[in-house]
Amino acid sequence: MAESPGRPDGPVAVIGGGIVGASVAYHLTTMAGGTEVVLVDNGQPGAATGAGAGIVSPWLENDPRPAYRELTFAAARSYPRLVAALGATGEIDTGYEVTGALNLAPEDELAELARRAESVRVGDGPEIGDVAVLDAAEATQRFPPLEGRAGAVWVSGAARVDGNRMRSALLTHARHLGMRELSGRARLDVRSGRVVGIRVGEEAIPAAAVVVAAGAWSAAVGQSLGAEIDVSPQRGQIVHLHLDGADTARLPIVQSRWTNHYLLAFGGCRIVVGATRESVGFDRRVTCAGLAQVLTEALDVAPGLRDATVVEMRVGFRPTSGDGLPLLGRLQAEPRVIVATGVGHYGLTVGPYLGMLAAEVVAGHKPALDISPFDPER
Repeated sequence: MAESPGRPDGPVAVIGGGIVGASVAYHLTTMAGGTEVVLVDNGQPGAATGAGAGIVSPWLENDPRPAYRELTFAAARSYPRLVAALGATGEIDTGYEVTGALNLAPEDELAELARRAESVRVGDGPEIGDVAVLDAAEATQRFPPLEGRAGAVWVSGAARVDGNRMRSALLTHARHLGMRELSGRARLDVRSGRVVGIRVGEEAIPAAAVVVAAGAWSAAVGQSLGAEIDVSPQRGQIVHLHLDGADTARLPIVQSRWTNHYLLAFGGCRIVVGATRESVGFDRRVTCAGLAQVLTEALDVAPGLRDATVVEMRVGFRPTSGDGLPLLGRLQAEPRVIVATGVGHYGLTVGPYLGMLAAEVVAGHKPALDISPFDPER
């Protein structure tokens, strides 16, 4: 990992205005003394933040790696503090709500899943909250469209967030503190092998540091420096349903042990179901197969959604790294460039926290978490 050169002595350019880039900008402008920030986003269709579901419940994921656990658990733990800070100066709705989650499983797996959840609760993830085994009828009481599909392990600490609203809240605060925004395609401004800033169209913008937080498009940004940023797009197709007459505002998240798909609810009779995980490049089409997969899985889990109205289908490109862990840190050849991307399918869980860690790197602070496992050149 590249040596930290300390706090930048000039503006910081942030490439990418998704959840990670917005968080970088917010945290840099709110740190003691503040930092002049220029954020550039090209409004590329398919950005993951706008399509992501917004589940904040990492504790029962199957990834056993300590680095994954430490990052996702810390990220979930940080959400209430961040939401409180964003709301301290006025009514800002991020869509963040602790709703609890039902983790559906076959009857013979419920006890083991509950044991695992309990070990998390008394170990490094007390934020998981209360743990209980529910039979199919009890699970259906909490999420009526299940119609007795299966029993579940209940965890009370799970939350959901609206990615667009959270991004908007972060950017609103950064703007109030002087962040400058530009629209367009940004590239690194490299002179004599040294990054001196960025270029947006014909405009050269000097910068003492550049944060590459361009999501699935980050690899293209690194090419002008000859740097290989190991991130590629993973298409996710996700469906929004309207369940007429249902009080959905406080319904829990539904996840299951036999599929990667999920259900979560927001107010206004809205239920979000998804999502596909497809390695098809930047193909932004809604496909018959994708729609069929999402709806088939949703109805298998919750047959009570059969009469719901399909409102829209969103497509986003998750920025996925080769080993599934984020990329965070300075580049060896050019320490003025900090990479912050690769959050994959848990982007809205860790995005705001990863942005905070990146801001700490930029500012020359010791990050709140050991980021060595996320070295972008590992």
